[in-house]
Amino acid sequence: MMLRHRLTVTASAAALAAAGLAAGTAQAAAPAHGATAEPRTFAASCSQAYLPLPDPYCTPGAYNPDVTQATIGQTICVSGWTATVRPPTSYTNPLKVQQIAAYGYADTSTADYEEDHLVPLELGGAPRDPANLWPEPRYGNQPAQSKDSVETKLKNAVCNGRVGLDDARSAIASDWTTALSVLGL
Repeated sequence: MMLRHRLTVTASAAALAAAGLAAGTAQAAAPAHGATAEPRTFAASCSQAYLPLPDPYCTPGAYNPDVTQATIGQTICVSGWTATVRPPTSYTNPLKVQQIAAYGYADTSTADYEEDHLVPLELGGAPRDPANLWPEPRYGNQPAQSKDSVETKLKNAVCNGRVGLDDARSAIASDWTTALSVLGL
């Protein structure tokens, strides 16, 4: 039993190191809506005080540089495009484990969280940047699945030309619970 535990711990540490996620080593881009482009180290401790939103310091959001207003017709507005950029679970699962610990969630079951993109892939959020990913609870007043319909409505509004890409990204990164009303949708 002790050998199996030791092997599991060693394998987990190796997986985190291979993914560049060992505590304090992952680099996150500047906030999506911030002025600086300097990378920062992922915080070791994040606050749950903002739920159902992520801690804005730990998860400020980040953009995919390939997605701009000029490229939406070849990227986010193409059916199935997000599948081409979605990171594999071999990347997101170790990050989810690390972030569940960083957020100090008492429930550490990974099944109870969606490793979610604050700025969704549907709006050109950065696929692998830890600044854009966080363990969003699947429980509570506004669980992870509540955000999905907001993401779809914003993407449709951008692709239909009713809302600009930058406005949609800014609204969802600031507060996904009010993004639709802020944009008049």
